[in-house]
Amino acid sequence: MQDFFQEAEVRGQTDCLLAHEFCHPEGLYFTGHSLGLMPRKAPDYVQEELEAWKKLAVEGHFKESRPWYSYHENFCKPMSHIVGAQEEEVVVMNSLTVNLHLLMVSFYRPNSKRFKILIEKNAFPSDLYAVKSQARFHGFDPEEAVIELEPDQGEFLISQEQILSSIETHKDSLALILLGNCNYLSGQSFPVSTIVDKAKEWGILVGLDLAHGAGNLYLELHNWNVDFAAWCSYKYLNSGPGNLSGVFIHKKHLGEPLPRFEGWWGTDKKSRFQMKPQFEDMLTAESWQLSNPPILDLAAMRASMEIFEKTSMRQLRDRGDQLTAFLEKGLRVFLKEHIDLITPSNPSERGSMLSLRLKKGNPREFYQQLQKKKVFIDFREPDILRLTPSPLYTSYQEVAQLVQAFKECLQ
Repeated sequence: MQDFFQEAEVRGQTDCLLAHEFCHPEGLYFTGHSLGLMPRKAPDYVQEELEAWKKLAVEGHFKESRPWYSYHENFCKPMSHIVGAQEEEVVVMNSLTVNLHLLMVSFYRPNSKRFKILIEKNAFPSDLYAVKSQARFHGFDPEEAVIELEPDQGEFLISQEQILSSIETHKDSLALILLGNCNYLSGQSFPVSTIVDKAKEWGILVGLDLAHGAGNLYLELHNWNVDFAAWCSYKYLNSGPGNLSGVFIHKKHLGEPLPRFEGWWGTDKKSRFQMKPQFEDMLTAESWQLSNPPILDLAAMRASMEIFEKTSMRQLRDRGDQLTAFLEKGLRVFLKEHIDLITPSNPSERGSMLSLRLKKGNPREFYQQLQKKKVFIDFREPDILRLTPSPLYTSYQEVAQLVQAFKECLQ
């Protein structure tokens, strides 16, 4: 065990991370996959907008250095860098499941022949509710319309071969593929480019829920030819609890006569205040907006986006791969008799989160023991423990301390 700590100490001496940009709770924090830490500048930026409201009231929409009217436009560039998109393909609005529904208005267009939606087994429940209710809304039985990708018997992960085989099997009836990449429970990421290429052979649209991908994985949504995607911003993107969602719509769809729910914030900004009865498409992802965004939420997000602009997703993923591999090494070397790792070991098939099961004992009681030590991981029923070393703010020393805390509690 001492060698492991020594390695953590040596790595930490030359390690470059942005931990100083965040506020840290007491203890060891490994739940950035659920809620990211608060950037230090977030309170100041929120206070700035409160002061603008106090001094200017409604005039704050058009005055000060960051007028509220165009405030959301400041996020297209950093978000495009995070997900591998062009600026006009990205907008921040609403919350994640709201955006998935709005996007399926445009991209789930079933008919009597093509009406099925492919989704992974153990997708986040909200995704499953969304696709089932969309199928039901269009007059289809969800039991028939929603296909859940099942792992092989006795397995927890879904292989690339299974995904491609399922697409081939249902190619004539699939209208949409909607995958959560990474999967929230297993931490497995899927080969998006390969899946999209296979889907396009049969004219099937592909959307992604990137709640556990944005800010975690290296993404190239534009180059991969993904049709649409949505993600929350409060996990790996550290924007604050329940904060706004990001949306991606591929450039090829901008300006298409797609069905879409429309609102006044989506109409052309140059003529928005002319209050015309006719909606005017901006030919960007912004045209999917409905209402003006909450500025105080965006102010908190601004602090996080500034941190991401100090690095790159390539750099973050490289550090994340090294940090996660170091954690996996510690778990396998010192705790292999006690745990089963679910998340793939191949870095190309995962992000920073590791999911595991205990081989014996009560996982909830183990989780509660860690809480008493102020070690923050999380527990998902019935027996999954999830832990994430964030490449933005977790140190190698903290990883070594987590392994030690696991060992003490398991003993």
